[in-house]
Amino acid sequence: MGACDDRWPRAMSLISAFEPIWILTAVGYACRRWGLLGEAAASVLGRFVFHLAMPAALFLALSKMSLTHFANRSLIAFAASTVLVIGTGWLVAGPLFGRKSGERPIWGMAAGYVNSANLGIPIAQQVLGSISFLAEVVLVQVLVVTPVILIALDRHSDPAGRVRLRRIASLPLRNPVILASVLGVCVAETGVRTPGFAADSLHLLASAAVPVALIALGASLHREVAVTAARAEVWVIAALKLAVQPGIALLVGLALGLAHPQLLAVVVCAGLPTAQNTFIFAQEYGVASALASRAVMVTTTLSLATLAAAVALLGPR
Repeated sequence: MGACDDRWPRAMSLISAFEPIWILTAVGYACRRWGLLGEAAASVLGRFVFHLAMPAALFLALSKMSLTHFANRSLIAFAASTVLVIGTGWLVAGPLFGRKSGERPIWGMAAGYVNSANLGIPIAQQVLGSISFLAEVVLVQVLVVTPVILIALDRHSDPAGRVRLRRIASLPLRNPVILASVLGVCVAETGVRTPGFAADSLHLLASAAVPVALIALGASLHREVAVTAARAEVWVIAALKLAVQPGIALLVGLALGLAHPQLLAVVVCAGLPTAQNTFIFAQEYGVASALASRAVMVTTTLSLATLAAAVALLGPR
């Protein structure tokens, strides 16, 4: 009886975590629909998030995280699911859906890069009771996955499409997301404190990252091109993101002998929907932005049901 009584509060906590995402995305769509935002709104807002707000948020988050306990079995299970799903998506996007080389990193990212920030944090707090493992997930995505994706996108932006070591080495200086991440890790490991005036400014910028990204996402959905992404393609992405990725995480976790609470954390985090960063990156590099926006919306909507099912099946014991 106690377990049954506990399911209703958990279900309500899941719904409440999704509400701000739906509301702000709807606001962005409505503002574009009613002409309150111009045709370039999604692009301008996306560039603001990519170049200013997101770097500020990443720097502040990583400056408070330590790499001391970065490697553990739970993280290995999550990383395995991420690498396998992103890699699979990257490989099949071309032969199955005719995606060009520059679009494939976004396809893979849509299939395996989880929304660990604005949605992951409230869900982890409500369902798992802690965000400690989620912090490790953030580190994996920001320090390992993001640079790989951005290097591939940067290669696509090169006129000759070549991988140049000098260009890759200079990427942290040219890409604000990677630069902010590197600086955040350096601050965390050296113990250097950010001056108060700088920290206050960064906090203001960081607080704008999530809401502005969601407004930009909603505005992008109004464009005609946003509805042209093939439904079959989006459904394949959703299946990889919401079923295959948490399924792989479960199997690897069981093989590694994770305790039940660790297994629940790994599956829930792997089952989070596609991060809106996918859309921001696609928008910034001008590749597959329509697909990215659709993938974010579909996986976010469906994940309410899939996460609830995961919690029901792997709830506390």
